[in-house]
Amino acid sequence: MKHAYFGAALFAALAFPSLALAHVSLAVPAALGGSYYVGAFRLSHGCGASPTISVRIDIPAEIDIARPQPKPGWSLTVTRQRLAKPVQSEGGMVADRVSAITWTGQLPADQFDEFAIMMRVPPRGGALYFPVVQTCAEGERRWVDVPKPGARAANPAAVLQLAAPSNQQVAQEHRH
Repeated sequence: MKHAYFGAALFAALAFPSLALAHVSLAVPAALGGSYYVGAFRLSHGCGASPTISVRIDIPAEIDIARPQPKPGWSLTVTRQRLAKPVQSEGGMVADRVSAITWTGQLPADQFDEFAIMMRVPPRGGALYFPVVQTCAEGERRWVDVPKPGARAANPAAVLQLAAPSNQQVAQEHRH
């Protein structure tokens, strides 16, 4: 299983070199569709010389389960949205989903950090975009652009490349 994740990450790094240029990117930019995935969103700088004081990550509607990792020294706000139909998780039925997570704290402009979320990604292949709003003591950066085919986005959203699960993997996930 480790080889499959490594292969998917290597594929994404080679096939999508522009991912490395994004200012908010995922430490591991690939996952198997339908699996649980821990995404560490890497923030590489502040707004010019201004420190980052807030990071908001919008969770795509296709993700029904997401749990933030708390960070020492940062407060955490979780925004929830009612699901049209409850879903089963390992802890029971879930009637709402996390639609956004915001960490509030202080990150000097010349340092980087990671903001982690454990989530169940949709059982499909392709790109999954996470808009991120970085608020600084002076200014704001909106990493929310989804690139059009053949073009680069000016302020790219963080992207996760999903590898389509096989029918056997989908059947195994439904048994758990």
